[in-house]
Amino acid sequence: MVFRKRAALAVLLLSAGAAGAAPTPEIEKRIDDLIARMTIQEKVGQMSQSTSLATPLSERIKQEIRQGRWGSFLNAGNPSDRAEAQRIARQESRLGIPLLFGRDVIHGYHTIFPIPLGQAASWNPTLVQQAARVAAREAAAEGIRWTFAPMLDIARDPRWGRIAESPGEDPFLGSLMAAALVRGFQGTSLADPASVAACAKHYAAYGAAEGGRDYNSVWMPELLLRQVYLPAFHAAAEAGAATFMTSFNTLNGVPASANHFLLREVLRNDWKYDGFVVSDYNAVIEMVPHGYATDEADAARKAANAGVDMEMVSTSFFDHLPALVEAGKVDRKLIDDAVRDILRLKFRLGLFDAAIPAPAVSRVTPESLAVAERLATESTVLLKNRGDLLPLASTIGSVAVIGPLADSPVDQMGTWVTDGRAEDVTTPLAALRQILGQQRVHYAPGLQNSRDTSRAGFSAAREAASRADVVLLFLGEEEILSGEARSRAFLNLPGAQEALADAVAAAGKPMVAIIMAGRPLTFHDLAEKANAVLYAWHPGTAGGPALAKLLFGQTAPSGRLPVTFPRSVGQVPIYYAHLSTGRPPLTSELGVPAGTPVKPSGYTSRYIDLDYTPEYRFGYGLSYTRFEYSNLRVSAPSMPASGAITVSADITNRGKHEGVETVQLYIHDVTASVAQPVRVLKGFRRIELKPNATETVTFSIGANDLAFYNERMQLVTEPGRFEVWIAPDAESGLMGTFTLR
Repeated sequence: MVFRKRAALAVLLLSAGAAGAAPTPEIEKRIDDLIARMTIQEKVGQMSQSTSLATPLSERIKQEIRQGRWGSFLNAGNPSDRAEAQRIARQESRLGIPLLFGRDVIHGYHTIFPIPLGQAASWNPTLVQQAARVAAREAAAEGIRWTFAPMLDIARDPRWGRIAESPGEDPFLGSLMAAALVRGFQGTSLADPASVAACAKHYAAYGAAEGGRDYNSVWMPELLLRQVYLPAFHAAAEAGAATFMTSFNTLNGVPASANHFLLREVLRNDWKYDGFVVSDYNAVIEMVPHGYATDEADAARKAANAGVDMEMVSTSFFDHLPALVEAGKVDRKLIDDAVRDILRLKFRLGLFDAAIPAPAVSRVTPESLAVAERLATESTVLLKNRGDLLPLASTIGSVAVIGPLADSPVDQMGTWVTDGRAEDVTTPLAALRQILGQQRVHYAPGLQNSRDTSRAGFSAAREAASRADVVLLFLGEEEILSGEARSRAFLNLPGAQEALADAVAAAGKPMVAIIMAGRPLTFHDLAEKANAVLYAWHPGTAGGPALAKLLFGQTAPSGRLPVTFPRSVGQVPIYYAHLSTGRPPLTSELGVPAGTPVKPSGYTSRYIDLDYTPEYRFGYGLSYTRFEYSNLRVSAPSMPASGAITVSADITNRGKHEGVETVQLYIHDVTASVAQPVRVLKGFRRIELKPNATETVTFSIGANDLAFYNERMQLVTEPGRFEVWIAPDAESGLMGTFTLR
């Protein structure tokens, strides 16, 4: 028996925000009136976005605004320019249609938060929502009412530079982060002048680009697309995301900007989405080099017919849509529908009716820095702590601060920082000097930057290490090594950083490695030498104080990995929610020589020259204390399709420090009509426990939580046996079983 469901997975049943509210009759009447009076040139003007608004406003741009040439500007000028451009649009254009100013407010505006992958490592959607709210207020104060975030591409290949913007590898965690970010950016109402319209990007499957090469092809069965790569986008739509952005890639040979299946069938028909869709930068005309469109007119026709409402930067819509409509190649109704979606958002934002705000400049505040520091703290993952070296005692004599990322404000902020200011950043070096004083901190960068191969600074680094009680080694990637068009073939620490670690380790002092990076890196040798390892991603404006306080125990690490870390780039892609094979690898084979290619030892699905397990598993992260899991209980041996069961376990703090544990729930459908992953995350709870305290954590499981897509693309639940874990990560924990009747 199969129980079918039309609704999304339970994790996606999130309350819709104001942007997703039903259209009001008054607004729809005003939209209809405007559309009836618009010329075709004014309509395609609304469907066009430009980057040409610069300081000062040129007479050409002013005249184009009066003529209704542009509906939106990207990364436009300064607050004064935007205010003047808006005044011209509202007061001097024929129909008084306002402009929409968009900007890449990816992980902060002036106050920069950890990169999105780092934010996902907090496993704290509430805090992530608070950070997005801060970013929205700062951006909106300067006239920016549209952000090109959140980026929701599930990413399982760390070679891809844009994994830095991703919520990681898991659709459940990614969906919760999607909804949190949308609610944070948009607030309780888009009409609030402190809100910005969110943009769910890149729709869809961009994170699965071949070989991790940016802009590349994606080949994916629909089942995998629906099960893994679409849920976070659906969550954003359900949360009320005002806009969607198409991705650069082709999906099964069809560019996303002309993909009728994605834009019409799924987004509009299945999800009933009423926001508008914008292309990515030049993505419409890039269908020509893709080999999908013969020229720009053909690209405009295919994009408009598929469902792109606004073209970013390139001008094929304005140049060709009027003639295509006249020739009957694009239905005039499609143009009107696109303009209706764009105007609806402008009304929802209050741009038609609210007074044009006076130019203003927003600033970093103590309140915004407090949120940034807390998120940087909770995003940092403790990967190793041999001998409980951390936290360091405040009475320690002195520390050596070494490495190219110890005092680099720009690199600390990470990729996609358009409006962050280096002068607002407090680096780890500065924060440690504030805690310990100048005399107790011996600083030597060792390398000029993360790519530096010169060893000229090694002697000073060794000298600093020899004078200190503990070495704090800040390594990783510069901000320019991750993000868009920053794919890497190798994941090791670049430059001479490993050699620097060797040189410093020769001093024989305890060593803590603090890694700042935009992706998972491979650093096995460094981790072997270090007594402790903290993974800080690119932690943002307040990353320095956050790390300094973590090191000295003023706060405790609670981050958990949102993505699997490989042992070697040769393991990529590696992720926890994989399928089993007919010959799965065995734990008894770990560390055992696997023979030679000519005569392998054993015939299981693994490498002959590397253990099959990851270096660090999904969900993993240590604390300064030790948590014990015990007494798993499943409330019943079976459950009906219309019912639910609960799964509980006792979590005890067995250490000496107070700490936060992220308790995770995983499920495995043992036998199904479509083979299911060995584990799938279905829930988690962050709990804070004092030493020797115990808390019972309980999860409820309903049939919706057991649903999957079958071969006919139906979302179904099937009766059978299920395994369930309450665990600290994706590869351990307490296991129970139950049956779905």
